[in-house]
Amino acid sequence: MAASGGTKAIVAALAANLTIALLKFVAYFLTRSSSMLAEAIHSVADSGNQVLLLVGGKKAQRAASPEHPFGYGRERYIYAFIVSIVLFSVGGLFALYEAWEKFQHPHAIEGAFWWVPLAVLVGAVIAESLSFRTAMKESNHTRGQQSWARFVRSAKQPELPVILLEDLGALLGLMFALIGVGMTLMTGNGLWDAAGTAMIGLLLVGIAVILAIETKSLLLGESATREDVERIAKAIEADGTRIIHLKTMHLGPEELLVAAKIAIKRNSTGEEIAKEIDSAESRIRSAVPIARVIYLEPDLQRSDAAGHQTAAATPGP
Repeated sequence: MAASGGTKAIVAALAANLTIALLKFVAYFLTRSSSMLAEAIHSVADSGNQVLLLVGGKKAQRAASPEHPFGYGRERYIYAFIVSIVLFSVGGLFALYEAWEKFQHPHAIEGAFWWVPLAVLVGAVIAESLSFRTAMKESNHTRGQQSWARFVRSAKQPELPVILLEDLGALLGLMFALIGVGMTLMTGNGLWDAAGTAMIGLLLVGIAVILAIETKSLLLGESATREDVERIAKAIEADGTRIIHLKTMHLGPEELLVAAKIAIKRNSTGEEIAKEIDSAESRIRSAVPIARVIYLEPDLQRSDAAGHQTAAATPGP
C-alpha cells in the first residue's frame, strides 16, 4: 500500500509540475520576471525529481542476485538522495544566482502582459494544492498518529516525504513569487522581484538539506521503527524465549533484516533448538510482515551466582 500510494502521489505531482513549468516559462518570456524564471526552473527540477523517484522505485523491484544477495531495495534511497542534490543545485542555487543578477540590474515588469504572471501563479497554487492534498491523503495511510514532522523524519518510504516537502516548498515558493511580482507591479521597483527570487532560492536550499539529511540516514541503514522492534521482541518471547540482544535494519522500505541472539536451555537437543528457531521466525513474520530476512542465533542459558537465569557470554553477530 505504501509503495502504491507513493507512486500515485508522484504521478499526481509530476502531472501538475509539467503543466505548471510550461505556463511559468510562457509568463517569463512575456514579462522577463526573475521570480517567474526561478519558479519555472523550480518546477522543471521537481518534474525531474519525480521521474527519478519513479525510476528508483522500478529499479528497486529487481530480484536479488549473487552480487546483491539482499536485493536492490535501497535503490529508492539512492534516488531520493539524488533528488535532494538536484533540488539544491538546479532549483536552489539557480534561484539564488538569478536573484543576485536581478539585484544588480533590477527592472520593473512592463508591457501589455503584466497580468500573465499573476494568472499563472494563481493557477499554479491551485494545481500544487491539489497535488499536495493527494500526497497528504496517501501519507495518511502510513502516518498513523504521528505528527507530520515526525512522519517525515521516521518514514522508511522516501517517496512520500520527498513529495510532501516538494509540494510544500512549491506552495511557499509560489507565495514568495506572488509577493515579489505583486509588489513589483504595484511599486515599479524590480528589487521586489529579486527579493522574491532570493526567498525561493533559500527555501529550496533548506528543503534540499533536510531531504539530504534524512535520506543519508536511510542509506546508512536505519533500524525498524520502535513499534516494530517491540512487536518483534514480543513475538520472540511469546513462548518464554529470552532475548540476549536484538538488532534490525531496513534493507529497503518494505524489507527488514532481523538478527537476534536467543537463550536456550543447556539440555536442548539440536532438533528442539531448530523447532524453537523456526517457531520464533514464524511468529516474527506474522507480527511484522516486512521482516523478510531473519537470523536467530541460539546461545546457552546458565545460572549466575545469585541463582538467576542468564545467557552465556559469547560475542554477538
